[in-house]
Amino acid sequence: MSRFSQPDPELGHRLGRRGMLGVAAGATAAALLGAAAPATAATRNTTGAGGSATPATTSGTTGRGRPVLPPGRLGIQLYSLRDKVSTLGFGPVFAELERYGYDEVEFAGYTQGSAGPITLAQLKRLARNHGLNPIGSHVGYYSDDPNAYTFAQNLTKVLDDAQALGLKHIGTASGPFRYGSTVDAWKRAAEDFNTYGAAARARGMKFYQHNHSEEFSFATDNPKVRLYDILLKETDPDLVHLEMDIYWAYVGQFRFSKRPDGTPAPFEPLNYVLRQPDRYPLFHVKDGESDPSNPYGYNMTDVGDGDIDYQRFISAVTRLRGHRLAHHWQAEHDNPAESFTFARRSSAHLHSLREKC
Repeated sequence: MSRFSQPDPELGHRLGRRGMLGVAAGATAAALLGAAAPATAATRNTTGAGGSATPATTSGTTGRGRPVLPPGRLGIQLYSLRDKVSTLGFGPVFAELERYGYDEVEFAGYTQGSAGPITLAQLKRLARNHGLNPIGSHVGYYSDDPNAYTFAQNLTKVLDDAQALGLKHIGTASGPFRYGSTVDAWKRAAEDFNTYGAAARARGMKFYQHNHSEEFSFATDNPKVRLYDILLKETDPDLVHLEMDIYWAYVGQFRFSKRPDGTPAPFEPLNYVLRQPDRYPLFHVKDGESDPSNPYGYNMTDVGDGDIDYQRFISAVTRLRGHRLAHHWQAEHDNPAESFTFARRSSAHLHSLREKC
């Protein structure tokens, strides 16, 4: 059964990414931007397993140590700013991100289906003019529509567009539930992902999959097997990469640290990365306040306002030998109260984090 036939609060989030459309900047957009009144931006960067079942709870460490965030590696998922992109256009949004100290952007749609007068070449140039490196993009995995803009239906077009934008990564935020939630179903999805990964690699790009929490659930025909482990085992590590959404991984930890029969199955999201750091070129940095009364365990917040210890998480990855600059950290909030405020405050917080002396 298709994953999308099952009710789930995460469903709207995944489908919403597909509909994000870009609009070119216009004269009126600049006037609208003045009302945003952002505060002072963060300083701009110029250089382009096993374990506890509970994440540490701290706002991070500030002080004199080396910055936790590597230079030139702070990005933002533009889905978080979809309201601003649709009303102001990419230009004013990119200008704000430049002010806030961002280095990279990850797309959740660009020109497909849009009436906005902007081409991929213009979009690429616009980002670069504001010092922003287009690092990746989310595209749907599959659809019942044979003409849909997805990997399954239009792989060549998806890769053509990614190449035109100069992307080094092209991926999907769709879960591997195309054929169901059994072990064999996920093996079939892994075969699909290997195919997309090989095609992307032939173009000099990396294919990746972005998780939500359900990837950490268990196979319906073998509840001792975690689905995420099938994905890791059955995909070729040279062809299929992962973008860990850290927030959703900790939601998965909250929801799925016990098997359906109630037996313990604890896991620590960070340890997946430490075991195979080369498989995780990208991360989504989003935060949440712990709330055991919430079925998801957290209430999403701006980065820095929650309980996920990003000083610990980012430091653990970047301290690995040869990995200081090997990863890209994309701030995100699915539904921020005010998206520019989210972007500004998240950048300021992440830039303020320092290594413990």
